[in-house]
Amino acid sequence: MRIILLIIFAFAVTNCNSRKLQSSQELNVLFVGNSLTYFHDMPQTLQLMLDETHPNIKIDQITCPGQSLPGHLSNIITSRTENSISTRKKEPGETTETEHKITEKNWDIIILQTGTVSVLIPENRDLKLNKAISDIKKLATNPECEFILFNTWPSKKEYPKHYCYSSSRIDESIDKDECCSPTIQNLEQEIKLINESYDLVAQEHGLIKSNNGTKYYDVLTKYLEIELYDDDIHPNKNGAFLNACVFYQLLTGKKVTKLKFNGDIEPNTAELLKKISE
Repeated sequence: MRIILLIIFAFAVTNCNSRKLQSSQELNVLFVGNSLTYFHDMPQTLQLMLDETHPNIKIDQITCPGQSLPGHLSNIITSRTENSISTRKKEPGETTETEHKITEKNWDIIILQTGTVSVLIPENRDLKLNKAISDIKKLATNPECEFILFNTWPSKKEYPKHYCYSSSRIDESIDKDECCSPTIQNLEQEIKLINESYDLVAQEHGLIKSNNGTKYYDVLTKYLEIELYDDDIHPNKNGAFLNACVFYQLLTGKKVTKLKFNGDIEPNTAELLKKISE
């Protein structure tokens, strides 16, 4: 309840002047992430939900295939297709597309999403991801901007799972060849590790954390008839709809089950996903 109230009232009332935010006043929300965010047009689905009840909330995104949050700040995109990008490291004085996007508007809320594996490897989380989030927060031009951490979900890869990055990819000061996640033996261990890892990041930066990962886990363990994945990790239409439901409730504090909107998925499935997301 505290999280919902923080989102609602941070923008309903200003701090010193107690000036109420009118329903006609725009609330600008930016997603920064990759294909886990944009697959099956999740931000657009969220906007359609909001249009039914809160048309003053406007969703935008800067999302690139395979891009981590550190990459959003360090990589210049040289070419792109629908499913891939080519990049080079930015030179001194250059600005990435994401840096420009963040600074072009006084965003009220910025939602940050990075790949799940990058959070599970402690050295990458502590040395690269935390720095990127700090740098993104510094870029925000609105001093009252709120930040939400997009808590992602388990992959469908077979157990046991074990993820590693080369140390040079993370930081040259690391005195070993690889940095790895713990070995993951089952789904229960995986969702626990994912949620705890995101908790550490959220606590480090004072972020509000979404519960998308837990909602995926609920479907995976209680509603086996519902498929959420396009492949091993990306959401299908059902998964994208579930994500939109989670963010609708975070941004509005309203029950998504009250919405008429069901998107383009099977109506009974849509209504069930709405209930699961609450």
